[in-house]
Amino acid sequence: MIKNYFLALATILFCQFSIGQSNYSVSPIPFQQFTATLPVQGTQDDINSNIIPLPFNFDFYGVIYNQIVVSTNGYIDFRTTTANQFSPWSFTQSVPAADFPVKNSILGCFHDMNNNTGLGYINYGTYGTAPYRKFVVVFNNNPQFSCTTAVSTIQMILYESQSIIDVQLIDKQLCSTWNGGRAVTGLINLAGTTGITAPGRNTGAWTAYHEGWRFSRSGYTSGDYQYVKCDGNSDGIEEFNLQVVQNDLAPNANPVLSFYTSLADMQTQSNPISGLNYTNITTTQTIYTMINGMVKSVVLSVIDCAVDYDTDSVATNIEDANNDTNLANDDTDIDGLPNYLDNDDDGDLVLTSVEYVFTKNALILMDTDNDGKPNYLDNDDDGDGVLTFNEDVNSNGNPADDDANANGIPDYLDPSNILVTATNALENSIKFYPNPVVDVLHIASTSSEIISNVSIYSISGALIKDLKSADTFESISVSDLQSGLYFVKIQVNDQVKNFKFIKK
Repeated sequence: MIKNYFLALATILFCQFSIGQSNYSVSPIPFQQFTATLPVQGTQDDINSNIIPLPFNFDFYGVIYNQIVVSTNGYIDFRTTTANQFSPWSFTQSVPAADFPVKNSILGCFHDMNNNTGLGYINYGTYGTAPYRKFVVVFNNNPQFSCTTAVSTIQMILYESQSIIDVQLIDKQLCSTWNGGRAVTGLINLAGTTGITAPGRNTGAWTAYHEGWRFSRSGYTSGDYQYVKCDGNSDGIEEFNLQVVQNDLAPNANPVLSFYTSLADMQTQSNPISGLNYTNITTTQTIYTMINGMVKSVVLSVIDCAVDYDTDSVATNIEDANNDTNLANDDTDIDGLPNYLDNDDDGDLVLTSVEYVFTKNALILMDTDNDGKPNYLDNDDDGDGVLTFNEDVNSNGNPADDDANANGIPDYLDPSNILVTATNALENSIKFYPNPVVDVLHIASTSSEIISNVSIYSISGALIKDLKSADTFESISVSDLQSGLYFVKIQVNDQVKNFKFIKK
């Protein structure tokens, strides 16, 4: 009876995970440019390429693929039946739409391009080391149809093991006289009924420069607890301190958690691991525990920390910010991507490799505001009260090129130049606390303006709470929310500001 109960429970948990896998969210990321040298074959006007094998399996909307097709009109198609076939170029629909002409695709920037002149190129390539490789498709200086002087340079990046998709709009110019200048950046599923686009980048006439977007699925690696450790002697075997797991999953559990090497042993509560130090038997091994009657898988992984998996210039072993030997539980910006796989550790839209800078004393990391937190882990580098990503005045996704007072110092590193815009004034006048929060989120405003609306969204973009002017904004109950990261959108007259908070 007990065994059947656990099997049923495991089935329910698996189903819940499977259902949630298709819920993509989109967020801005720093501008970053890749190179690729392998040419896509067959780049005539309005044509799909030959089938291109992926260097790893990739999960797109819950289906595993190992091949793609690249369209000369700016998208990756997972339908290999479209290889060497006509590629649509004309469209009026917005994503999603069942009658959208392109399906099951990553729309890097879907619009009508024509590279018959040979001015640009379409290449692909692979970066990094398994199991964290990146597959990159590069469109460089591809002319747009009917406007050969208007060119597009875009990149699409697929992440191994994480189901993450990045799009870099390096320079997307506008040809307004053809097809209404319409273009779209986003994802669309096989039926066309589900899709997501970058903000302001659904079907319409727009331009973009040095702009990055990430499409990801919260909790893609399921509800498993990940314990990733550096391999000290390159043999794939390490001793794991299970107290770390205890501290993260159930710090107040009494008695302490018991761990088992097989699901069967856990179900029968037999042959528990002795003590809290366990040596894995394979490079990746799953052990099991139970918390409040719920099955919890603990995945133990050993990796080569000589590899810089996110190519952010920070050595992988240093990215264990809390020094507990587990690389997977260090996520400074709480974006669901651990620091050792994240090239923007503090989520401020400035690449870690740009912020990981030593002062003249080579032993001291750059800490502009002297708050004890190095810039690459600090989302307000100059300590002026304005978050770095809000100091992107020209809204191109790159705060490093904003210098309002032209003194040669970017605004995000210049505490003397607080940007007194209406938006920043609104941000500085509104405070919410505590953060993290357990039961009640308090909002305090020093502005004479009246808050007209407060909305709370999940990390996947789903609206959780929507409070109007008739409601009380000062104290908002969040006790019914599950633990995790949430976004708060606060509206004051015609101004809107977004904040983040963590529900414990």
